[in-house]
Amino acid sequence: MGRETTPVRPRRARTVVLFFFAVAGLFVSILAASLFGTANIGPVDVLSTIMRHIGLGGIAPAPSLPGLLDALIWESRLPRVLLAAAVGTALAVSGTVLQAVTRNPLADPYLLGVSSGASTGAVAVLLLGVGGSALSLSSGAFLGGLASFVVLLVLLGGGRVATPARVVLTGVVVSQFFAAVTSVILMVSGDANSTRGFTYWLLGTLAGARWQTVTVTVVIILTGVLAVLFFAPALDAFTFGWDSAAALGINVTAARVWLMVLTSVITATAVAASGAIGFIGLLIPHAVRILASPMHRSLLPLAAIAGAVFLIWVDTFARTAFSPHELPAGVITALLGAPAFALVLKRLGS
Repeated sequence: MGRETTPVRPRRARTVVLFFFAVAGLFVSILAASLFGTANIGPVDVLSTIMRHIGLGGIAPAPSLPGLLDALIWESRLPRVLLAAAVGTALAVSGTVLQAVTRNPLADPYLLGVSSGASTGAVAVLLLGVGGSALSLSSGAFLGGLASFVVLLVLLGGGRVATPARVVLTGVVVSQFFAAVTSVILMVSGDANSTRGFTYWLLGTLAGARWQTVTVTVVIILTGVLAVLFFAPALDAFTFGWDSAAALGINVTAARVWLMVLTSVITATAVAASGAIGFIGLLIPHAVRILASPMHRSLLPLAAIAGAVFLIWVDTFARTAFSPHELPAGVITALLGAPAFALVLKRLGS
């Protein structure tokens, strides 16, 4: 018995240490990323401003900043940093879940066609005026993402499918269909300005972060991620195959449907808030598996934090590196993600 448990203990200890440093890194990243921008504001002033707005002004280490600088931190930088953390969390967790459910190492949050459906919903609101003034672009994207998932479930017979490959192929079909619908709407109704604006949103940007958007996004994503954690044992079983999971007493159909519903909701929420930001849901789960335990009880929280930290710094670079111009965050993740994923594949293959 000692021989079996000895190799496990160092890995568990390493996972605990990684989790501690990951949480600390997340808080440091939120504070540090709030420092970057056109105005040079020190870390103590940033911390004091945040403390003052959350009711801890009595112990703030620095006096109040002028109104303009205070608003710059609280109304502009901090909401954007928090939105980046929420979106990064959603994409990393969704990728982790779908890679286990489908047993496909190339699965990412957009595997089920949610991103294409969200794009269709967004362009329908932007160019066709669907919903009138009642729907914003983000609302249209969220509803479009959910609509694409409903289509996927119908094609999968309510989730009763025989193989993971069927899920993957059906997701490709749904994604291509909604992508085609989006292209038709753009060709028929789009002009140069609206098409350019939609394309910029589609590449992934967090420039529209506002407290109302951030609050709704964070609540939905955190609720979905916490719900996913309850399915950690099922995800561990899925890595051995659906038949093996059933033999272990897992209700495969119910767990699979719930996990697809949860990942679709949090992915649609992320896409509605930021557009389609690629590679995070593909790269982060593999990178975390190399460093920590593959058991989903620890893998999911670590992937969530790693995705949050990664996107915080990607967005910080995107908005400051070429100031006053700003690059879409999705462009940066693609430029960084492609070579990084190649290194991960090399490590996994060695």
